[in-house]
Amino acid sequence: MSTAGNRPPGPEGRRDRWIEAPPADPGAGDAGGVARVRTVAAARELLRAKGRTTQAGFTAERIPRRLFRRRPILIDDGPEHDAHRKQLTRFFAPAKLGEQHGAFIEQAAREAVQAARSRGGCLVDELALHYSVRVASRIVGLTHAPVERLATRLTRFFRQPPVDHTKPDHGRTRAEWARAARDALGPLLALYVRDVRPAIRARRRRPEADIISHLLERGYRSGEILVECLTYGTAGMVTTREFISAACWHLMERAPLRERYLAAEAVERHAVLEEIIRLEPPVGHLYRRVRAAEDFSWTQGSRDGAPDGCPFQPGTLVDIDVRAANLDREVFGAHPERMRPERELPAADRVGLSFGDGAHRCPGSSLAMLETDALLLALLRAQPVMRTPPAVEWDTLIEGYRLRGFRIEFRDAASS
Repeated sequence: MSTAGNRPPGPEGRRDRWIEAPPADPGAGDAGGVARVRTVAAARELLRAKGRTTQAGFTAERIPRRLFRRRPILIDDGPEHDAHRKQLTRFFAPAKLGEQHGAFIEQAAREAVQAARSRGGCLVDELALHYSVRVASRIVGLTHAPVERLATRLTRFFRQPPVDHTKPDHGRTRAEWARAARDALGPLLALYVRDVRPAIRARRRRPEADIISHLLERGYRSGEILVECLTYGTAGMVTTREFISAACWHLMERAPLRERYLAAEAVERHAVLEEIIRLEPPVGHLYRRVRAAEDFSWTQGSRDGAPDGCPFQPGTLVDIDVRAANLDREVFGAHPERMRPERELPAADRVGLSFGDGAHRCPGSSLAMLETDALLLALLRAQPVMRTPPAVEWDTLIEGYRLRGFRIEFRDAASS
């Protein structure tokens, strides 16, 4: 769904969030009731309620448990999920990322920008796609095919009919579910044959410091590794690709902010990026299903209480509105809709809920910031000129924006 027409802010007082979600369907969630959460405190309490709620986003509830001995980390819950997440910290801890992948990420950023300069320009979303897939594939271990072909397989998988998580059967008809399965099968099979199977064979012979080797060590079967690779590959591609485009858009349109960013040290640059991702979260809604009766502290007399007829009892679907929560005045202070990287906030609050919270908080948040910073620094130092601003579309599966057609050119295409 296109929401083109978003424009950069004008006079003082205008919101600095440029990307607006399409209007909500007024009938969404009528069947069965949906509780809606719009503040950080309420969302965190819900997301941290271990054993009392389960993942209900990304069509997780449509995936039969019998398909896996080990459920994919994106849609799993419980002690095994928590243990697996804890083991993954060694791949995504900031110090480890810098030590093992920092030089590679900076080199990949320079090479991506140099290739774009040699062509005289590029689409930012394509530049971000191939760069983010290159980085993610190294960490996951999908290094047996050209990045462009891997990116094509991953993007094809997400060409799916729209969904509405608040409606019965996610708002899809039986025919649409059949079409979704059919359209996903080809890319999924190609991903396995061209990327995952060769990686599994290579890592069985010689393990490396990547996620596929880790999964093999834990006894994962090939099909389970395929789904995990899809999860990590697309998380590293889809959301990071869009955030890079959104951050580039803001920095190119705001000369003072761009100059500040280019002159700053890494800590201040990351503060700028954290403020942008707070205002423009790539995933706009998170969904949890209440599994155990719970009287959450905020359900009584609160603006986040359940609507009439929707108690927080087993079966309740809770829609956490990330975009609304990220403008919570109680956390972000006066004028939360304005971009102010100098906000004095605890580290845990700087991005709001843009990376989620609790057991399903994005484990790759540090990687997303590191690789976004590296690419934008290389790109902006090359002094690009925006020729076409991005058109804004909406991805209903991840409840996030897509920025397409964002074209830049370079005044001087000489080698840097």
